[in-house]
Parts: sequence; structure tokens; C-alpha cells
Amino acid sequence: MPRPTSRRSGLVDPFIVMDVMAAAAEREAAGDTVIHLEVGQPSTPAPKGALIAAHAALDSDRIGYVAALGLPALRERIAQHYRDAYGCEVSPERVIVTTGSSGGFPLAFLASFDAGDRVALAAPGYPAYRNILAALDLEAVDLPTSAADRFQPTVETLEKAGPIAGLIVASPSNPTGTMVTGPQLGALARWCEARKVRLISDEIYHGIVYEGAAASAVEVSEQAIVVNSFSKYFSMTGWRVGWLVVPPELARPIERLSQNFFISVPTLSQHAALAALECREELDGHVRRYRANRDLLLAGLPAAGLDRLTPGQGAFYLYADVSHLTNDSRDFCKRMLQEAGVATTPGVDFDRARGAGTLRISFAGSAAEMEEAVRRLRAWRAK
Repeated sequence: MPRPTSRRSGLVDPFIVMDVMAAAAEREAAGDTVIHLEVGQPSTPAPKGALIAAHAALDSDRIGYVAALGLPALRERIAQHYRDAYGCEVSPERVIVTTGSSGGFPLAFLASFDAGDRVALAAPGYPAYRNILAALDLEAVDLPTSAADRFQPTVETLEKAGPIAGLIVASPSNPTGTMVTGPQLGALARWCEARKVRLISDEIYHGIVYEGAAASAVEVSEQAIVVNSFSKYFSMTGWRVGWLVVPPELARPIERLSQNFFISVPTLSQHAALAALECREELDGHVRRYRANRDLLLAGLPAAGLDRLTPGQGAFYLYADVSHLTNDSRDFCKRMLQEAGVATTPGVDFDRARGAGTLRISFAGSAAEMEEAVRRLRAWRAK
């Protein structure tokens, strides 16, 4: 009789979007064409400057281990980014390079919380937060949100959450594309600091903003942890490089954790990331395309019955209320894929209580793909 799997691994739900991607790949392998509105990643490669830097590093660097906190030049350049983008002085010693944001979250959680601690997060929200917390024996506390508060946590919802040790805020958000304003983020930070609650700000979609300006937690709190990544705006998902900005007292504890968990972030990726920070013109061109895609879907999807959409202030997602069409978003998305050849992600991935009536639509692809998706969905709904 084999030894049973661990209790904590059983607490981790599947990441449903990955199942959707697998089902879409099966259809494509069978010869069908699929329009991918499920994938939360840019359809573009790394910026040209990053690719040039990677080739140069392969020719000149042995690509061995580097310091667990990251290449000094990259940490210094990220600190400069906060001066340039937000007008905030951030010491390079507070910057920690991570294996994507996915590698940053466990480090932030382990350094901030003890087993059994309660950590609050908005629902709907990115499912990996909850699943990583569960794997670390931490309790995820859902904060129900609505369109009225742009699907973001508020001080009022926190007051009803009971004792918590942490709060995760994502702006722009996955799956809704909504943002918190600077004053709202400041109010959340003050509430957290007054109660010794750790604020963790997921800012991986900063740079992909269409309305207003994205506020960073570094502007409102020195006790917050910022999580960011080169995956989204910088179009480097598979390179697996991100960063944290942490309070000074957490730098050494996170360094110890990183040394033992990862040794170091892939060296080649760090060289490429350093160059990517100088490629704003190319990357801003991607953002203009995302905006056009968003506007195309907002104009075209209502004719397919998808007329209850978040406005998508940032990121590359629309969150659709389809409760008037189905009470089973998994089956609805499955039928959409099978019958229309359009892949989307069911809302149960993001909201356990209400996700059966919602779905997420990614518009990170090309304009032609968005147009074809609208055409297919209109024809499908007409049937």
C-alpha cells in the first residue's frame, strides 16, 4: 500500500484555466481552430532589446548561479523604476528578484505569516493566491465584492472579515481588470498598519492601464510588500522572472528562504529583464493593441448576449456576468469551446461562491482573433 499524499496537497484546487488550455490544445491537435480568450499571457515575444541581451549573455557569461536576491544591476534598475514611474525612493536593498511573481508569493507569505494565520483577499480573485495559502497551512478569507466597489476590497469589507494577519490587493485585478485609486489604496494601507496586518500588493499588471493611473503600495506604505513581474507588461511569461519590494526587516528572512528554495533566479532571464526595462516604446505599443482589443470586445460581445461586462480599466481581461445565460459556467465554457471553437475561463476559477454565473475573457491576442471571436460567438448564440 503506497503512502498517501499529504493533507496540504489535497487542499490545493486545480487551476481551471490550465484545464481549459489543455482541452483547447486537444481540439487543435484534432485539426480544429480555436480562438484563445482563456490565456492570461501576451501573444508577443520578449522585447527585442531583451532578446539581444540574452544572446549577448550566452556568448559572454557562463550563466552560473548568482546571488539569491538577484543581479545587483537588475535590483538597482528596478529601484530606479520606482523613482521614474512613481516618484518614490526605493533602496535597491529592498528589491528581491524572484522566479516570476509565482515564486514571489510563497516567499512573501512565509516571511509574513505563521501557519493558521488568516489572509484576506477579494472574491473574485486570482485562484493561485488561495491555493498557495492553503498549501502553506494559511486560511484564505474571501471578501465578497461587487461591481459597485469595482470588485476591490474596501475598509468596510475588512471590518466584517474578523481577525486577519494579511490582506492581498491586486490592481489592476485578475480577473476583472479593475483598479483601486491611490486614496483607496492609502486607506487600506492605513487600516492595515493600525492593526499590524501585512498588506501585499499584486502589481503585475502595472503598465497595462487604460483609464487613470495605477497606484503602487510603495507610494502609501513602507510596511507593504509589492509583488511585480516581467511576465505581463514586459511580455516575458516563460522567462520566469519577477520581483518583490519589501520592508527592510524582511529582506534577510526572504533571502534565507530564497537561498534554500531556489538558490537563484535563472541568470539568463535576469540579463534579459534588465534590458527589457529600456524597451518602453515597443511595450507601450502592445498596450495600445490591448486597448483596441478591449474596445472591440466591449462593442461586439453584447450582440452575442455577453452584455454584462466589467469595463476593464487595466490588465487584459473582461469579467462577464453570464448568470442570465447559465448557472454552470464550467459547462457553458465547455460548450463554447466545443461548439464555437472559442476558449474562455469559467468564473468558478476565481470566485467559489458566485463563479458559476461568470467567466473571464482575455484580450491579449491579436485584433484579428478578437474579431473572429465576436463573429463565432454571435453565430453560436444565434443558434
